[in-house]
Amino acid sequence: MDTEHLLSQLGGDFIVLPESSGDPVDYLLLNTCGFIGDAKQESIDAILEAVELKKQGAVGKLVVFGCLSQRYSSEMPSLIPEVDAWFGARDYDPLLRWLGVTPDHSKCRRRIPTECGPGTAYLKISEGCDRRCSYCAIPFIRGAHRSVPMEELLEEASNLAALGVKELVLIAQDTTYYGIDLYKRRALAELIQKLSEIPQIEWIRIHYSYPADFPEDVLEQMASNPKVCKYLDIPLQHISDVVLSNMRRHVDGAWTRHLISQLRSRVPGVVLRTTMIVGHPGEGPKEFEELMAFCREAGFERLGAFMYSEEEGTFGAEHFPDDVPEEVKQQRLDLLMQQQADISLAYNKGRVGSELKVMVDSVAPGGKLVCRSQFESPEVDGEIIVSAPEGTDLQGLVGSFVSARITGADLYDLEGELI
Repeated sequence: MDTEHLLSQLGGDFIVLPESSGDPVDYLLLNTCGFIGDAKQESIDAILEAVELKKQGAVGKLVVFGCLSQRYSSEMPSLIPEVDAWFGARDYDPLLRWLGVTPDHSKCRRRIPTECGPGTAYLKISEGCDRRCSYCAIPFIRGAHRSVPMEELLEEASNLAALGVKELVLIAQDTTYYGIDLYKRRALAELIQKLSEIPQIEWIRIHYSYPADFPEDVLEQMASNPKVCKYLDIPLQHISDVVLSNMRRHVDGAWTRHLISQLRSRVPGVVLRTTMIVGHPGEGPKEFEELMAFCREAGFERLGAFMYSEEEGTFGAEHFPDDVPEEVKQQRLDLLMQQQADISLAYNKGRVGSELKVMVDSVAPGGKLVCRSQFESPEVDGEIIVSAPEGTDLQGLVGSFVSARITGADLYDLEGELI
């Protein structure tokens, strides 16, 4: 989305080509991530690939921006001198001026979509984070929490709807904190209600919700507003009181269990996606077994996990030794994900025979529709591969809703047929 906002200001001065075009370009803009070790390595690999393209003459000027260059602004230029310019995660105006473009923030509400399918778009409702989780580098990369004014979000959402977007995925470092700085109250539920009043928008999906002080009026929206997907991305990270305390999550295991119970009871049928960290300082065999037991009990329909990565500059790196061996972290990760595989497969199999409203994202090779229901978020969850009668205009259905009957299931994806 940051890239889409940036591109919206370049459209009048440059011809914008997608990476997939393969055509030579005068400028290649590369947005990077610097959150954890794997993401940093992926960003560095992408930069080095771009350097090779530059050496081959396929790229004129190479510009790198985003979290990696924000975090390592003093080191990166000397490490990869082939890059022509480096800009941080909050340096869009300087980047535009370097390209010879006068910044015009009014254009930011009109994006050039590059992500998801044509019917779906992310909507970033705030930037930065005031939480100080011990393992997380985001606050000093992205800065303090800053909500986007509601009127600007409604304008942006209306512009996206005019482009054919029917599903909004609300994202932020912490969506439930939305509005605290601007309105002195949590305003996520109010924002959702107003977004749902845009006629073309049919689905609103909530991602990245912090568990502490979860706003009850958001549960009311999920339960009663037909446009709000019964789906919630809520990274919990752990269940052990010891580990949660070391993580500085401001919740304990009892509160976490209570919150999950509330979500299940007040929003019947809700699908929960969460994230867990294994191998965090303070996680011994007892704490890990408690995590495994909790995940079995909670039955999360979607669960991702990663190994603790000590990040320089964080509270955790400065106060806790990274004392869980890498091989133990990997073993715990494997055990947790093997357990989750059984849970996810059972959930998917239980959906066989159901009829669902699905969004058509694309057409797969072989002439089948790649779809999602309200219970699958783009890019992070599985897909529903739907067969259609011969002669159906498949491309004409992309970006729209259809009805499908689920006929088969595996660990990640479902199969279905067009109704």
